[in-house]
Amino acid sequence: MIDTLILDSKHTWHPYNSLPSKTKILPVKETYAQTIVLEDGTKLVDGMSSWWSAIHGYNHPVLVEALKQQADIMPHIMFGGLTHRPAVELCKKLSDLTGLESIFLADSGSVSVEVALKTAILYNKAKGKNVDKFIALNHSYHGDTLGCMGVCDPVNSMHSLYGEYLNKNIFCDVEDLEETITKHKDELAGVIVEPIVQGAGGMKIHSPSYLKIARELCSFYDIPLIADEIATGFGHTGLMWGCDHANIKPDIMTVGKSLTGGIMTLAAMLTSKHISDAISNSDIGVLMHGPTFMGNPLACSVANASIDLLLSSPWQERVKNIEKTFKKDLEVLKEHPLVEDVRSIGAIGVVELKSDTFAQKLQDSCVKEGVWLRPFGRLLYSIVAYTITEDELKKITSAMKKAVYNL
Repeated sequence: MIDTLILDSKHTWHPYNSLPSKTKILPVKETYAQTIVLEDGTKLVDGMSSWWSAIHGYNHPVLVEALKQQADIMPHIMFGGLTHRPAVELCKKLSDLTGLESIFLADSGSVSVEVALKTAILYNKAKGKNVDKFIALNHSYHGDTLGCMGVCDPVNSMHSLYGEYLNKNIFCDVEDLEETITKHKDELAGVIVEPIVQGAGGMKIHSPSYLKIARELCSFYDIPLIADEIATGFGHTGLMWGCDHANIKPDIMTVGKSLTGGIMTLAAMLTSKHISDAISNSDIGVLMHGPTFMGNPLACSVANASIDLLLSSPWQERVKNIEKTFKKDLEVLKEHPLVEDVRSIGAIGVVELKSDTFAQKLQDSCVKEGVWLRPFGRLLYSIVAYTITEDELKKITSAMKKAVYNL
């Protein structure tokens, strides 16, 4: 049998990487709970929850059983002109959890953001307003497809490489959001924000006040407010939604990642009946978007099981305890000369360094300590499953501290 890594280096192009990869790739044999098992038998505590999606840990029996049962009945069916119980039940669950009545199922987070942007544009067209500009925050990240890249920070994000290919939108700091919305109100199709925590753009944590400002102004000027809850949703910040910290409801919301507990790819765009009615009752009439695998029964069944599992668990208490451990254990790193900042919220712990040159060294150190973390730029961060044990979490924070001290 040809070695996995040899095959990988010949054919497999990894995300945000070269071919062959310029960074180390680790071959995984299996997973369970919060553990990644490599092909050589090495066990790593997962501090990334598989890019923030595996909130129940790996291979949870409830989710695996939902997948198996649906696979025997109907693995997939097109969603154009047809429907099925798992999708309908999921849409009802999402509506109940958010207060947004109209749900469009997509097959990835980036696609759900694309649909959200299209929905905002169509809503304005339905009102006779031909606008296509969006306000987004500096350091924002909303996905990797074309429309998404257009609302990612054009200077500070990885998408700056694409230059003139991207849509030209309007960006501002959190502190300038009120002034920017007021100034550009007549040319806006929407305002898009990551509630409370800006993820891949720097793991920045903000006060809820900017969400209240955005909600008030968007309501006053009838501009759709889009909340990208793909990373923040389903409890990562300590509340079910990032928007809950400000007690607001957006006009449009995107969800993904944790939606299926990390088992399957699935996302959704949620919007108010006011917006869906405006489009549906206009000359436009329809939302022109239709992924082949939208509403996949396997994914919908697992998502239903994952939501039920989350709601029946003491997840808020678990996340609160995770936050306490992150704050207590990582605080000492603030005094380190190479550390810019240490911050945490919910199941998220972040160490921001003053240089972006240490990522591979930090990762190697953590792996040596039996922990899987994937530093990004200047950030050494962890977002964990809510089912993580205290010992496992302590192992992660200990590895983070040791990695920084060894620089």
